[in-house]
Amino acid sequence: MKLSKSLFFAVLAALMLAIPAAAQKRLITEKDLLQFKWVADPQISPSGARVAYVLVEVNEKDDRYDTSIWLVDAAGGAPRRMTAGPRDGAPRWSPDGRTLAFTRGGAAPGEATQIYLLSLEGGEGRKLTDLPRGAGAAVWSPDGKAIALSSTTKPEDIERKKKGEKEPKKSDVLVINRAVYRFNNAGFLDADRPSHIWTVPVDLARMEPAEAKQITSGKYSEGIVGWSRDSATIFFSSNRVDETYYEDPDSNVYAVPAAGGESKVVLDINGPIGSPAQAPDGRRWAFAGFINPEYPKSSQQADVFVVDGQPRNLTADFDFDIGAGVISDQAPPRGGGQDGIVWTTDGRALLLATTKHGASNLVRMDAASGRMEPLTDGKHDVLAWTASADRGMIALSISTPTLLGEMFLLDTATKKLTQLTRVNEALFSQLKLSEPEEIWYASFDGKKIHGWILKPPDFDSSKKYPLILEIHGGPHTEYGWAFFHEFQWMAAKGYVVFYTNPRGSTSYGQDFANIIQHRYPGDDYKDLMAGVDELLKRGYVDEKRMGVTGGSGGGLLTNWTVTQTNRFAAAVSQRSVADWLSFWYTADFTLFRPTWFRKYPFQDPEEYLNRSPVRFSEKVNTPLMFIHSEEDWRTPPGQGAEPMFRALKALKKTTVMVRFPGESHDLSRSGKPAHRVERLQHILNWFDIYLQGAKMDLYDLLPRD
Repeated sequence: MKLSKSLFFAVLAALMLAIPAAAQKRLITEKDLLQFKWVADPQISPSGARVAYVLVEVNEKDDRYDTSIWLVDAAGGAPRRMTAGPRDGAPRWSPDGRTLAFTRGGAAPGEATQIYLLSLEGGEGRKLTDLPRGAGAAVWSPDGKAIALSSTTKPEDIERKKKGEKEPKKSDVLVINRAVYRFNNAGFLDADRPSHIWTVPVDLARMEPAEAKQITSGKYSEGIVGWSRDSATIFFSSNRVDETYYEDPDSNVYAVPAAGGESKVVLDINGPIGSPAQAPDGRRWAFAGFINPEYPKSSQQADVFVVDGQPRNLTADFDFDIGAGVISDQAPPRGGGQDGIVWTTDGRALLLATTKHGASNLVRMDAASGRMEPLTDGKHDVLAWTASADRGMIALSISTPTLLGEMFLLDTATKKLTQLTRVNEALFSQLKLSEPEEIWYASFDGKKIHGWILKPPDFDSSKKYPLILEIHGGPHTEYGWAFFHEFQWMAAKGYVVFYTNPRGSTSYGQDFANIIQHRYPGDDYKDLMAGVDELLKRGYVDEKRMGVTGGSGGGLLTNWTVTQTNRFAAAVSQRSVADWLSFWYTADFTLFRPTWFRKYPFQDPEEYLNRSPVRFSEKVNTPLMFIHSEEDWRTPPGQGAEPMFRALKALKKTTVMVRFPGESHDLSRSGKPAHRVERLQHILNWFDIYLQGAKMDLYDLLPRD
């Protein structure tokens, strides 16, 4: 029977619809990053009925990230856009839940960020602050009559603004008298402008910006902790030491009258205090921190303390990490978020995040015994969270290896998780993503190492695949159950991707993390090679087509690996360390305390040289690409890519260096979208050439005339 043309196409369309959705999916690409959306900084309303959040989107035309404020009902439904953007963030609820304060970046370049108020009853956001140097996120007083904020504005800036005078031109010559004078992603620091606390009254009937009042002053910066329940006092944290790099880490919590006046110490231990939270009774405090050991440690695990008189350690027997912090290339760029400690309303328990074996979850901790009860128990990463006033509901953003990051609602009584946003569903429903296979294996000394194998979506165990070993930085951080675009794209391109947490990684206990002190790199490299050997036993990896890459500390270990073995056919070293001597002199932080090295380099240069990959450049036979950012102050190019690239060129080895202008150490996480895509392309180009036989001349010398 012959079908008419129209009937033929109708039947064909019906058949196409009948094909399983999985069969119609496509592989992820590097350019899909330009379509990603990130849910950031979830802020649940006091009643728990609504959640405000920041949506981060790529503006491909202007090669930037745009941010706007959105609202979603806890009961479900479509999210609603509340602000136009493109630089809106840090939404904060008023105590009555009727107003949102948020920050808005200036429209013109260099224009300061200010706080705006948005009534949930309707209308446009109106400007609350007009400080010459801008304002940080709003912290509402419990009575809703004022907002505390941080600013580097000085009184003389206010006077000039009132008079309509411009700031006098300042010499561009820098006079530097501190060892830490520049910082990654911040540039050169201005020690003459500490961040202080200001307050601004809230009058919802007022249309013009209100006059802000400076509450703290002096040469030290402060970070806002919160208000007392009666709105009469502001608590802040500060480390009041001129040059902190000479001392053990330390910070205290202070109280200052909300009307201004002298501050006094509230919490003081021999160590740093993080996430301080006052109990509902106003007498007790909880915080995360540690007591400085007699000898500084390379990695110092935090504990949870409750203070009612003397600090009491609740987690002395909990040998894992407090807080969330799984490493990924997909944390919301420019999005922000909160992760702290919250008291239950009866003062009997604390709500907080912990990280164990590469997964972060929320727990309820008894404030007397320290006993923990899981509130979530998943193989995922909790990115940020906030709790309702009665602590019955928690809004949290969650990432998994196949979920970029979405908003969920947690009922703390039933522990039920409900997904509230699906901002990437339209894109991700088209993609064939790989689920990682979790493995534990024994290293050279019997120590158990945790890792993951990400296979190509259409994996066939009878075939031989090229392998890419990924090494995380830090070194005191960890890979885990979070979405990693780089890994997914590599798998989509036909690679088996192996990522692991060698000794030195966090979330496996204090001893496991600190064991590499004064031995980095070293046995961690052996852990990585033991993992590669484990994969080779499985029979689906081609040992002649293996590559290795990593960034920061992972770049250091990549450099080290190719000086120790020739088993890899290609390597890509990113934002790396190659010369520890130069690193000590040029990084944005100091190693003045004996954490990584026992002595200063001018006292014992051999200790630094013996762990510097560049010293062993003659042993390198692996084609090696270096990727570095021009404004990376964490691992400056002059101690990493440049010296080792020059050494390899002198030895006529196969090498190339790729430099990204205007980027920092965070290129892979928050660099310009176009640069992030091009970075991925360079990495896979290199591996495609040497592991898959691709024909490209991108990195060859130009032909001579």
